[in-house]
Amino acid sequence: MSQGQGFGFGLGKMKELAEAFKKAQQVQEGAKRLQEELEVMEIEGEAQGGLVKVVLSGNQEPLRVTISPDVLEQGAEIVSDLVTVAMKDAYNKSTATMRERMEELTGGLNLPGM
Repeated sequence: MSQGQGFGFGLGKMKELAEAFKKAQQVQEGAKRLQEELEVMEIEGEAQGGLVKVVLSGNQEPLRVTISPDVLEQGAEIVSDLVTVAMKDAYNKSTATMRERMEELTGGLNLPGM
């Protein structure tokens, strides 16, 4: 049995682990700030060249819908379809924004042993 080996968890590994915890704490703090930003962010989706617009918060909470009077003349079924298209557009933009922001936030996180 060699001396100084302990359980094979040397100072180098302790330093890596401490650095990983520090990075994880930074990510946690960044996630809290990101959550606050998402709450006030407005993401707009649209259909038919902006005649129908849906606005979601960054947390995908519906905020408002705007429908041009010109679209209303096309009938309820068309209006319904256009609102759905605008909602999907806003949702896709919102999820892409969240994904990008989370990747920015966690990009430098490298946990040892993973």
